[in-house]
Amino acid sequence: MTRRLQIARVVLFLFACAAVLAFAAPLVRKFPARQAELILGGVTGLATFALTALFVRWERLHLADVGAMPNEGSIARLALGFLIGFVIISVWAALSVAFGHAHWVRANDVDSGSIALTVLAYLSLACREELAFRGYPLRRLHQRFGLWTAQFIVAFVFALEHKLSGETWVDAFLGAGVGSLVFGMAAIATQGLAVPIGLHAAWNLGHWALGLKGTPGLWRSVIDERHQQSAARTAIFLYDIVMLSAAFAFWLWHRRSRRTA
Repeated sequence: MTRRLQIARVVLFLFACAAVLAFAAPLVRKFPARQAELILGGVTGLATFALTALFVRWERLHLADVGAMPNEGSIARLALGFLIGFVIISVWAALSVAFGHAHWVRANDVDSGSIALTVLAYLSLACREELAFRGYPLRRLHQRFGLWTAQFIVAFVFALEHKLSGETWVDAFLGAGVGSLVFGMAAIATQGLAVPIGLHAAWNLGHWALGLKGTPGLWRSVIDERHQQSAARTAIFLYDIVMLSAAFAFWLWHRRSRRTA
């Protein structure tokens, strides 16, 4: 297969995933926010998995070739991803307290049912996004163009999707785009999607718990009015430092795995 044909198939896959999301998103708006996210993630995740199966069959591959086939070790790797994700956001929150003029106070007593619904919602959304970006597209581009070319292409498209969903340019590219490098490196290092799904879900769940998802969480941030702007800049700077450090750690994991293979 030529490089142009490979790019065309990846672009077609990404457009198909975007079309599924664009079609499904308006249909779930009548549901409460967290239920809507769970339904949206579930429906689009299943559709994206079906698209992945279709495209790998088109190329005479297997789901395992793009990291999308669950196996007996998937649950353990998912749990590992959750653990890593919680460590990452905990480090970011601690650095924000130390350098960002912010601290957190307890905000709400959330019942266990709401927490379970939130966990499932973010897990389903993470499944959809990892399948759509770090599955077939990343793995096929990686094979054809190398690690970092594939990573930056996928990160750009991932950031663009977040921009089109309403985020600012800064949040889309310095937030989601940088995060994509971590999730992508985790997918390549572990040769699967379980770890990045867990990591992605844990990061979003942690953001919700800290009250940073636009809805009440377990805590809320308190920032002195004099430092609002500088705190926002510091938060994104610390986020990029933490995320790029995590991407580097996964890159080291990838290098070690290649040496021992």
